[in-house]
Amino acid sequence: MLNFLKKYNIEDNVIAVGVSGGADSLALVLWLNECLQPVGKKTIALTVNHRLRPESDEEADYVHQLMKKEGIEHHILLWEGDKPVTGIEEAAREARYRLLKNWCTEHQVRCLCVAHHLLDQAETFMMRLHRGSGLTGLCGMQEVSELNGLTILRPFLKKNPDELKAFLRQRDVQWITDSSNDCDDFLRVRIRKFLPQMQETIGITPQRLVETMSVLNQSREYIQNQVDKFIKNNVRFWDKIGICVSLSVLIRQHKEIIYHTLAELIKIIGEQVYTARAEDIERLADCMQQSDFKGATLGHCEVFVAQGKLWIVPELKLKNKMPKKVWDDFVTNNPRYNKVKLPYKLRVALVKTKMKVEF
Repeated sequence: MLNFLKKYNIEDNVIAVGVSGGADSLALVLWLNECLQPVGKKTIALTVNHRLRPESDEEADYVHQLMKKEGIEHHILLWEGDKPVTGIEEAAREARYRLLKNWCTEHQVRCLCVAHHLLDQAETFMMRLHRGSGLTGLCGMQEVSELNGLTILRPFLKKNPDELKAFLRQRDVQWITDSSNDCDDFLRVRIRKFLPQMQETIGITPQRLVETMSVLNQSREYIQNQVDKFIKNNVRFWDKIGICVSLSVLIRQHKEIIYHTLAELIKIIGEQVYTARAEDIERLADCMQQSDFKGATLGHCEVFVAQGKLWIVPELKLKNKMPKKVWDDFVTNNPRYNKVKLPYKLRVALVKTKMKVEF
């Protein structure tokens, strides 16, 4: 674990861990704590209680008592409010990362560890293949990624989950088995059950899938390097709330650069953990090159053309038009925006985000 942190220059004195109570996350938090505690660093466990199952409160409490016994600081984060009727798996995942990120930001914790392992990676490949993902999606999860200032660490991506369970057995630690892990309503569960059949019938193992993802990742890294250069030289960020880029300059790039630039910017502005679907990004890339393109929504973002530029801002749900005085007050407090011509949607996004004004 310390070698993993050293590899990515992680020198933080406090690292948070997402802990569900399952074997993988319990092994992660205990393993990390055993490594950090002797060198004077701290592990904080965070459990998101989605309250989607009757037993969720009891499970969260079990984790809390176990962390107390191990001397690890622990906090339970509740997903409150109405839950969607459909798309619950994706909504729960988004809520989980939102709650974890908000807690870390509020408490100035820069790094969050999560316990995805080798089989999770293989399942992710199959899920993304199923939904038609592009190169980035098929590369799977990265050991280190960024979520709007929060560094996500996945030190177990090359570990078999059986190894993690063995670690817990050695310490006589019980883990929780989520009943939804056997529910065929979820695509990931169906794929999990299919992987052994695929290995038995055609010899494609989870390890082989992960090795293929590693090869693909080499191509992704090269393209990402070119995209980073393009963004650095051509994209303007407005307080990381919105962006703009010359439409004519963008559409002159290679198709792969256009695709990955859009994917990256939408992920950043929409504060998404995962990239939008490849087919949706490709459709947007095609549409925005048409002369009659006015705008679209994707990944919790609004994408539109104004002043010869492509703009991306958070998706807005407005009840009323923003009063002129609200913008004037914003400019008074942020004089660098004085006499800067910005489209209305970006002005609204700036006001709503920085001034927390509703209208």
